[in-house]
Amino acid sequence: MTPLNILHVFRAPVGGLFRHVLDLTREQVARGHRVGIIADSLTGGANAEKIFAELAPSLALGLSRYPMRRHANPTDMFALAHVVGRVEKANADVIHGHGAKGGAYARLVYKDRRAVRAYTPHGGSLLFGHETLAGKFYLATERLLMPRGDLFLFESGYSEQIFRRKIGNPRGLVRVVHNGVSRAEFAPIEVRFDATDLVFIGELRPVKGIDVLIDAVGILKRAGRKVTTTLVGSGPDREALEALVAKSGLTSDICFKGAMPAREALSLGRVMVVPSRAESLPYVVLETAAAGKPLITTKVGGVPEIYGSLSDRLVPPDNASALATAIVGTLDGNSKAADTARELRKRVVAGFSVQTMVDGVLAGYRDAIETLQKTGRR
Repeated sequence: MTPLNILHVFRAPVGGLFRHVLDLTREQVARGHRVGIIADSLTGGANAEKIFAELAPSLALGLSRYPMRRHANPTDMFALAHVVGRVEKANADVIHGHGAKGGAYARLVYKDRRAVRAYTPHGGSLLFGHETLAGKFYLATERLLMPRGDLFLFESGYSEQIFRRKIGNPRGLVRVVHNGVSRAEFAPIEVRFDATDLVFIGELRPVKGIDVLIDAVGILKRAGRKVTTTLVGSGPDREALEALVAKSGLTSDICFKGAMPAREALSLGRVMVVPSRAESLPYVVLETAAAGKPLITTKVGGVPEIYGSLSDRLVPPDNASALATAIVGTLDGNSKAADTARELRKRVVAGFSVQTMVDGVLAGYRDAIETLQKTGRR
């Protein structure tokens, strides 16, 4: 493929979205493309600073960080102007926006019509519904921006369906490209000697269902079963969750740890639990499955696309009793849990690699460029 000038635009350098952009960037650079990054300067902390410092020398189109607010804000016009300037200077072939804010900036670029405007939602606006004022605003904004997208890259078939149902049918090209994990992540993880029974990894916010996990641990304790748990991550709900743990009498059973690399966190518990209320195609499920680690997760979003024929073993969301039952069965050596871990690892090996993901994204870029050439925009 002819080397491309690619700019990735996104807001917060945290979580699965950041992981996705990093994997794309590193592999695109390795394949000879010239890549640049534009990200928010208000989030990410020391971990993002360290990662960017290591990555920057390989970015032919440079790295810039500019303040980007989570919600719509008058300062967005200044951030957009920064993105426009970067696109013009880079002579970009592709502007790839990630998440709601990054996707908006990428599609609002007005000075370079020759560049493909690509968008990967990563949940973002799709997590909202029409029943709230905020949801109405963000979904209406997505609808207004939709005609400006040349390429829509969805991480799951579920996300594509939700986009079409909540927003409409994209006018640009549509591709479903699943997230992928690297070869190194298929190595087994040794559990620490002081590991708890369960471990959760993710942002501490309502959509992750951590309160449901706490309730499930409480149900088991009241039934005479003590289950220890480590909650790894940071987020706006930490104080509220700590208060819930204390109120439930689980202070000695549940501990909180700050954000850390996934493989390090996976060593802190015997069984990984992902009790989410909503997801797109979560990296933490792929990472856990790749390592062959026992996993309990909910039947939400694109998770069934990872599980395939094993989807009947998923737990319904927002159901603490069902989650408690699954926890006991898995901790007690339920053979089905062990079989699921083995079969799930095989599925991830076969269909969810970084190489396959990047192949799909680059193919989308190529098809979108050919479409623009046919329409005279290039």
